[in-house]
Amino acid sequence: MQRVEPNNVGTGTTTRVWSVKDFSKRRRLKEEEEARLLKLFGPFASASELLHNAPREPRWR
Repeated sequence: MQRVEPNNVGTGTTTRVWSVKDFSKRRRLKEEEEARLLKLFGPFASASELLHNAPREPRWR
């Protein structure tokens, strides 16, 4: 374990944490895919984790 002093913490970009259920509603994911993400991450996950693990349907013209 590493101790972090408040003065040494950067003020860079913050990590966005999303609700898996809200994310699946926005992306119109199927219930099976939502259940898979909930099993994988729990109720909350970072935006990048969700985006990299959610299926993306191709957009045909």
